[in-house]
Amino acid sequence: MISSETDMEKKKVLKISNNLGLHARAAGKIVALANQFESRLFLSKENEEVDGSSILSILTLSCPKGTEIKAKIVGQDSEAFMERLTELFANKFGEDA
Repeated sequence: MISSETDMEKKKVLKISNNLGLHARAAGKIVALANQFESRLFLSKENEEVDGSSILSILTLSCPKGTEIKAKIVGQDSEAFMERLTELFANKFGEDA
């Protein structure tokens, strides 16, 4: 059975809604999540795309509250990964409770 690329790649626009934006602790949570999956995460803002498994790369995007970034996940478990990533953003990285 051959999988189509759409089965192996998921894309979504996510909004940064926590007060501190995408800072080191939040980036660390993204990286920790990325390490739980085989698929690769790429985050982009405007014309810059970075590796979502690197805290420093994520921080170079400089994303304050309200920023929308594009997430692209490539791999066999991309659907489950995107669900968890979406939850992480929706829950404001566990901040602003």
